[in-house]
This record gives sequence, structure tokens and C-alpha cells, in this order.
Amino acid sequence: MNDLNHLLFGIYPYIALTIFLVGSLIRYDREQYTWKTSSSQLLEKKWLRRGSLPFHIGVLAILGGHCVGLLTPHEVWHTLGVSAPFKQKVAMGMGGVFGVICLYGMTILLVRRLTNERIRATTGKMDIAILLMLYCQLLLGLTSIFVSAGHMDGEEMLKLMSWTQNIVTFNSTVATAQIEHVHIIYKLHIFLGMTLFVAFPFSRLVHIWSVPVKYLGRHYQVVRERGRHV
Repeated sequence: MNDLNHLLFGIYPYIALTIFLVGSLIRYDREQYTWKTSSSQLLEKKWLRRGSLPFHIGVLAILGGHCVGLLTPHEVWHTLGVSAPFKQKVAMGMGGVFGVICLYGMTILLVRRLTNERIRATTGKMDIAILLMLYCQLLLGLTSIFVSAGHMDGEEMLKLMSWTQNIVTFNSTVATAQIEHVHIIYKLHIFLGMTLFVAFPFSRLVHIWSVPVKYLGRHYQVVRERGRHV
């Protein structure tokens, strides 16, 4: 069991991240014409608008929360006067709220893509696989809230933080020791998250790299309506 634990949570994360980075670079270099979201807005707008906004709000908030919560050293939280149990309550509350928002939007988008014949005709197998993986990942994350409610001492959250930070600092031995005895729900959540990194370069998710940040600082574009002909 220790060997399997080390393989899945001490070695696999580095394999996944390597595929994520190298695969993205290779695809950008060789297949730039596929570097897009392949929007289906022209085929159907109503349900896209209903699902897209809550999905993106939810997923961005969740990702941001994971990055801040898992990568910030416990000593920093302790210095700020934030205890592990309180941090766990905040994570459960915020994760639950934005998780439900994301679930609402993703459910609409998934049903739309699977039931609309025109959109289904333009949907590849990888598109369906990614949506289902994201959906399962979100359900695992929401389920972990109920698991966390069973132990409010913050100990398992500290172990997850330690695993993440030790993986980032290439200390896989300590990382795997920290995560070995956490609940299976957390392990499934982590494993599927790493698998999404593996699938990333081969899907339309690569468009995330092309977030138009430069638009935030560009000058306003003046658009004038053409005069009407009498």
C-alpha cells in the first residue's frame, strides 16, 4: 500500500505536471489553429448564457481558493491569527457556495451539449470526457465538505496543505507520508485533479492559457453608430 501511495501521490503528480506543461508547449508550437474554445454560441445562445457565467464564476473562485488555501504555509495563517479549524470552516463555506454555483452552471452546459443535436454533432469524444471528468471532480469536492464536517479539528486540512507544499518543493517523501492516511474522498479528488492536468493539453482547455489579460489595460475603443440614410 505504501508503494501504491508513493506512486499515485509522490510520482504521478510530477508526471501529470510534466505532461501538462510540455504537452501545452508542443500543442501551441504545432497546432495553433486548434488553440481555441470552439465556441458553440452560434448554434445555441439561451442555455449557454445561463450556464456559462455561473460555471466560470464558480470554477475561478474554487481554483483561487485552492491555490491560496493549499499553497499558503500554515505559519502564515498562524501569524495572521487564523486557526486550522476556522480556516476549515471558511473553506467549507466558500467551497460549498461556489461549488453549488459551479455545479448549477456545469449541469446546464453538460445537458446542453449532450441533448442538443446540433451541438452534439460538433462535440468530440475528448470534449465529453473533459466535461464528465470536471463534473465528477466537482461532485467529489462537494462530497468532501460532508466528510470534513465529521472532523472539524482541521488536521486533515493541514495534511493536505503539507502534501501540496511538499510536492511543490519537490519533497515527495514527506508529501506521501502526510497524505497516506487521509480520507479516500480527498485522495480521489487529488488523483482526478492530476488526471485533468494530463488531459489538459489534448483538450480545448488549452484556451485557458490565452486569457486576454492585456485587454484590462488597453485603451477604450470608440464605436460610433452609422448615420441613418433618409
